[in-house]
Amino acid sequence: MRHGEIEKQGEQQLVGQVDVPLTDAGLLQARNWRTELRSTQFERIYSSDLQRTRRTAEILAQDRDQPVVTLPQLREINLGQWDGLSRGDVESRYPGEWSKRGADLSEYRPPSGESFADLQARVVPAFLDIVEQAQSDVLIVAHAGVNRVIICHILGAPLTNVFRIGQDYACLNKIQRMGDLIQLVAMNVQLHENRVA
Repeated sequence: MRHGEIEKQGEQQLVGQVDVPLTDAGLLQARNWRTELRSTQFERIYSSDLQRTRRTAEILAQDRDQPVVTLPQLREINLGQWDGLSRGDVESRYPGEWSKRGADLSEYRPPSGESFADLQARVVPAFLDIVEQAQSDVLIVAHAGVNRVIICHILGAPLTNVFRIGQDYACLNKIQRMGDLIQLVAMNVQLHENRVA
């Protein structure tokens, strides 16, 4: 699952590991999913250690006698010196770099940041460890970038397609393991009441 809606300083703000809170709408999205998933038993609930995912997971874990397991490996992509800036700020402060990223989406690293290949190399081993350990259903609350690189891995899709994968706020992706096969069953599932206008 992706975390609920977050507070941003405008639509073009880049949010990686900057630790922003959920909006009231984001809190409500998490509560709606808690209601929807109340009859689903989870062996464990995992989350990135950033507050937007941790808070979403804590709401989902209410009324369950299990703690949320936070893993820094599930953090969103590190945008380095770009984190929290608008796209316009990036283009003016780092001339030509936005275009370079677009030309090499998989390998380009913002100054002091990660590429999507770096992100996938950090996230996929943690995801596979969770899958290996799971004896029944688990829930992972993470970020759009994290979910997208996991889905690319499952589908064998190149990371150049990462932004073709929809990951709306508070969406659910269903993944199942059948022996050694990991399958994407559903993607970007949203509750009607959670849709953001």
